[in-house]
Amino acid sequence: MLSVVIVGGLHADARKAAVERLLADVPGSVVLHHDLATAAAGTVVRTVRDASGILSAGEAPLVNDCACCALREDLVPELRRLADDGLTRLAVVELWDSVEPKAMAEVVTAGGLIVTGVVTAVDPALILPYLGNGDDLAERGLAAAATDQRTVADTFARQLEYAPILAVADSEEADDEDRELLAQLHPTARQVPIGHGDLAGAPSALADAVLAGFDVEAAAAAQHPACALLPTEADAHGVSTLVWHRCRPFHPERLYEALEDITCAAARSRGRFWLADRPDVLLHWDAAGGALCVESAGPWLASLPDAAWEMVPPVRRAAAAMDWHPEHGDCCQHLVFTSPALDRDGLERLLESCLLTDTEYAAGRDAWKQLPPAFDTLLEV
Repeated sequence: MLSVVIVGGLHADARKAAVERLLADVPGSVVLHHDLATAAAGTVVRTVRDASGILSAGEAPLVNDCACCALREDLVPELRRLADDGLTRLAVVELWDSVEPKAMAEVVTAGGLIVTGVVTAVDPALILPYLGNGDDLAERGLAAAATDQRTVADTFARQLEYAPILAVADSEEADDEDRELLAQLHPTARQVPIGHGDLAGAPSALADAVLAGFDVEAAAAAQHPACALLPTEADAHGVSTLVWHRCRPFHPERLYEALEDITCAAARSRGRFWLADRPDVLLHWDAAGGALCVESAGPWLASLPDAAWEMVPPVRRAAAAMDWHPEHGDCCQHLVFTSPALDRDGLERLLESCLLTDTEYAAGRDAWKQLPPAFDTLLEV
């Protein structure tokens, strides 16, 4: 039975070191890589190699002018070919720089193959520079399609937070603050040290980790704003994580006016929030690199009729139960901010100032819905 491991990350040197580690540690392993850098010429270049060198190479045409679409169309057939030959024990899918592991893990699983591990390779010294980089991927030559509007920061954040395994490069430039930032951004991840080009490090540690198994549905749930496994409170080596939880909605105008200050207060912030003029809508907060993405994530469970609860995944119901309020149900603010030199007190004061006042709160939901809809543009209403 072929095992598939996905290795991704914008830190290319660390990613390549992780791939070489797996090739060296797992007999019968091959690496499948689609190079999207040639997409401008109309094709995606695919290579398959083992520890001795390239076994095969070919081109996949673009699909709908999208390099990532071509990757999806070509990846599963290639993996099935490897599975059918019976000679390959482990297929390592090395993603191109900006390709996100979530999408590829779901594609591979939907294709009837078994993903046993997902890894994001990181260089601790580069975490803060990448989280602070608000450049569009297109500006850096890293866009996966002509319509790709992602930034370096938000792409890197999702790559980092999705993977349950982090292959951590042995970086001489990294200090305690860098390593603490990594630990606080993804406290539940299993960190596996890897050599930086020389295959140093614990033999087979990465191989053991990636063969342990992977649950695509659980990984997706862990990223969904309604039930995400968000970081917890922490403060060490100059890095802090603030968990801000309140059971009162935001005033839309005051929050909108404070967005820039809130967004720029931390290297990374995410979570779910509650607007007074949209009291039934769960909103997703996702910020990195000084840029904020706000999206509707559907209704709060408290807004659904009882009969609809049976259609909600158990993990969502469990997450709601943890935040349940006798009056508002699961409606709440649950935002997490992680950064070096975080001004916790100042940030808390700013967030508190954006909540409804006692008088506004007492006016009730009908009055809240009449407040100016300051977020219409952000939510593309």
